[in-house]
Amino acid sequence: MGADHTRPTPSAPPRVRRILVAAVVPLFLVTVVAALALWPGGTSEPTGGADVPRYQGSVTRLVSEACPPTPETPEDGPGGPTGPCGTVTVTVEQGPDAGRQVEVPIPTGPGAPRVEVGDQVILVELTDPTDPAATGYQIAEHQRGTPLVWLAVLFSVVIVAFGRWRGLAALGGLVASFAILLGFVLPGIGAGQPPLLVAIVGSALIMFVVLYLTHGITAQTSVAVLGTLGSLVLTGLLGALAIAATHLTGFGDEDATTLSMFQRDVDLHGLLLAGIIIGSLGVLDDVTVTQAATVTELAYANPGLSRLQLYRAATRVGRAHIASTVNTIVLAYAGASLPLLLLLVADTRPLSQILTSEFMATEIVRSTVATLGLIAAVPLTTGLAVLVTTAGRGNGSDDDRPAPPAARPPTERDAALAALGGRRDPDGSTDVTW
Repeated sequence: MGADHTRPTPSAPPRVRRILVAAVVPLFLVTVVAALALWPGGTSEPTGGADVPRYQGSVTRLVSEACPPTPETPEDGPGGPTGPCGTVTVTVEQGPDAGRQVEVPIPTGPGAPRVEVGDQVILVELTDPTDPAATGYQIAEHQRGTPLVWLAVLFSVVIVAFGRWRGLAALGGLVASFAILLGFVLPGIGAGQPPLLVAIVGSALIMFVVLYLTHGITAQTSVAVLGTLGSLVLTGLLGALAIAATHLTGFGDEDATTLSMFQRDVDLHGLLLAGIIIGSLGVLDDVTVTQAATVTELAYANPGLSRLQLYRAATRVGRAHIASTVNTIVLAYAGASLPLLLLLVADTRPLSQILTSEFMATEIVRSTVATLGLIAAVPLTTGLAVLVTTAGRGNGSDDDRPAPPAARPPTERDAALAALGGRRDPDGSTDVTW
């Protein structure tokens, strides 16, 4: 019969709980104090121009026509108009012209939205530089609020329907993560605070809130918290060393350059390291929680395993998890940077120069450091979980181990393995040898 994963986690001995409380509570208090000290009192004002007014509107009419040739080129020659050309009638729903119908040109150019009658769009009000009193409207993009709301509703319903109370807690953790990122991490970095310190404190806050909210206040969760925090510190140290060794400046892409124009006091070098730490947090949570749960389930299924056997069995699960997660990390970074990767493929420079460029070196450092921190989380969390789970057994010798429960006869397991054509390894491995 399958194991019941909805059962409560076995309670740890009182001495172990006291040790975990003595380790976790001070770390939580230090995190809270650091967050209060770094809390942004106010964000710095951007140095760019004023925001362009944006209003909602609805397309009521679309008139398409042939584009006239430009004076410099023939109609179908290179560099001529590519269209579409014509006018769009839009009913303005906000602003001083609410209720009016205005005519605007059909959007053209790379990335321009394609509009049809009935589309909900966003209008921007532009001023003629030669005549400040003359204003006009342009279609900037589509309204995406309603589809995004329905997508969020579908996401929430599926999570709660499948995960039930645990899924509802996961949604609460997701909301808390975004609240910390938007309310503390981003404003703190924007206000000129050290990005690395803000990222570490913000990640620790997210870790405490999300893990305990989602998985409950248990010894197993506390082990995952300690394993995640230790791995985050190691990731930060490795990231700092790697960035210093490769002399990365943080100006690896156009977004960083644009940010430096609007927020000149932001430390892009530290921002790069902060991004590595925050990006690693989600995957680290997954690995540490899985390893802590794996040790608990293995010890419950076979209390006769010694500490060494329990550690080896859980580490084998961690190796399989890491093998798939490493590819996930690399592909996630590659997918987020796909347009720039395509530009690099079209680059005529030698491959060695491309790989050592600022952008590629940044992506390599991100992937490598995140993977190293992820790998370190497996033995660290597994070792802590084994110590907590086997507490009370003494030194872990055969005399201290309790006898296996009689809930399932040994012959049932032997018959199952025999039917699969496998055998149990002498060292207690649960792997099947074919």
